[in-house]
Amino acid sequence: MIQIQHTLLSDDIFEEQFICDLCKCKGQCCVEGESGAPLTKEESALIEGILPEIWNDLSQKAQQVISVQGIAYTDYDGELVTSLVDGKECVFTSFDEEGICKCVIDTAYREGRISVPKPVSCHLYPVRLTEYNDFTAVNYHRWSVCRPAVKLGKKEGVPIYRFLREPLIRKFGEEWYEEVCEAARLLKKKE
Repeated sequence: MIQIQHTLLSDDIFEEQFICDLCKCKGQCCVEGESGAPLTKEESALIEGILPEIWNDLSQKAQQVISVQGIAYTDYDGELVTSLVDGKECVFTSFDEEGICKCVIDTAYREGRISVPKPVSCHLYPVRLTEYNDFTAVNYHRWSVCRPAVKLGKKEGVPIYRFLREPLIRKFGEEWYEEVCEAARLLKKKE
C-alpha cells in the first residue's frame, strides 16, 4: 500500500496494466454485477436535475423503472446505486448498432448537451473506493469481463493509474495525481 495524502492505494494501481477495450467487452461492466453503479447523494441530485435532458435517450424499460423507483436505490450494502433494468443493466445504458453498451449521461456530456459527467464510480472503474474515517482506500477491482482490458493494457504497457488519469484527477485533484506519478517513479527505481 502507498499513502498519498488522505488515500491508501493498493500496489496493483501501479503494477497492473489496463485499457478498456469496448470492442471486445461490449461494456459489460454496465450490464453485469450485483447492483447498480455507486452514487453519492450529490451525484444523484445532479442526475435528477439533468433527467429531462436525457430522458429520450433512455430505453422505454429504463424510463418505466425510473418512473416507479427513481434513478437510484439503496443496495444490500447500504450504498446508494443506480437503478437497474430487469436486475441487470444500469438504467442509464444504451446500446449502439454493434451491441456496445454506452452511458447516456456520458454521451450527452461529451456532446455538450449537459454539464454533469457520469458518476465518478463509473469513470474510475476498475478502481473502487472505500471510505474509512481517516482515509480512502483506492483498490483495483478484478473482474472477468475486463480480461480484454487487461490484455490490451499489458500489450500497451499502461498501468492503471495512467489509464485512469482523468477520473483520478477529477476525484482527488491534480496535486494528488502528481504525487501518485512521483510514487510510481520511485517504485520503478526500486525494481
